[in-house]
Amino acid sequence: MSDTTQDGALATSRPLSEDAGLSSAELARKYGLSVSGARPGLTQYVRELWDRRHFIMAFSRAKLVAQYSQAKLGQIWQVATPLLNALVYYLIFGLILNAGKGIHKDDYIPFLVIGVFVFTFTQSSLMAGVRAIPGNIGLVRALHFPRASLPISFSLQQLQQLLFSMIVVFVVTMAFGNYPRLSWLLVIPALVLQFGFNTGLALIFGRMGSKTPDLAQLMPFVTRTWMYASGVMFSISEMLKGKPQWISDALQWNPAAIYMDLIRYALIDGYGRENLPPHVWAFAVGWAVLIGLGGFVYFWKAEERYGRG
Repeated sequence: MSDTTQDGALATSRPLSEDAGLSSAELARKYGLSVSGARPGLTQYVRELWDRRHFIMAFSRAKLVAQYSQAKLGQIWQVATPLLNALVYYLIFGLILNAGKGIHKDDYIPFLVIGVFVFTFTQSSLMAGVRAIPGNIGLVRALHFPRASLPISFSLQQLQQLLFSMIVVFVVTMAFGNYPRLSWLLVIPALVLQFGFNTGLALIFGRMGSKTPDLAQLMPFVTRTWMYASGVMFSISEMLKGKPQWISDALQWNPAAIYMDLIRYALIDGYGRENLPPHVWAFAVGWAVLIGLGGFVYFWKAEERYGRG
């Protein structure tokens, strides 16, 4: 069909498009379009993470190698740093403040070393989680991948570092008369549960840190307070004798104290069941499931917002 305009030019009239009148949502459904960066379903998200498991492992190993690449002693600092911290705490709390009361003198150094190394595992995972998104914002904005890959890979990095450091823990423990026995196998489930807890914690603070990068400046004060409340340098039950029982229970049942106590119980002969809170394994599993799964869902719910704004 054609029409003549006022100036005599020939204009061709075209039929209206069949898409006219369709809403944006209807057009998207018709042509199979989806919102860029939209959050996938939870099951699909887990599947995507599994598909990228090789990236997660490779990224964690690369970060571990690069962590001390500028230092002359290199990876030795993975062990030297917590050992030096343990030495400082021993001088101040063990010798000056006598914080080892209630613990046999031959057991106090293994008690302290295990506490420092195990708590550092949780502390480092939390701090890495806070910086996971802001510290890798270029990667987040350039590539499409499940953002949970970053906090999980950082937790894996800290686990690898701890496993390397456990050699020193075993040596120190044996140096004070605690030799391998069947109870040492309890270290494996304790560390697995702690890793699940740490990963959930990294995911929770990964989401919070992506929105508030200044949180990274506050967290050292939070983790330091948590360390003093978790019995890293002293026995909670001994130090709080005469205090209300609920205070001792609250401190002993906090997850950092639980995982430390389980590993101390496994490795130190003189650290018996009387030093553990009741139902300790149930609490260890509960914290790992609650924080691990809860943190994963909490992080996933903000998936489409990471790296924007």
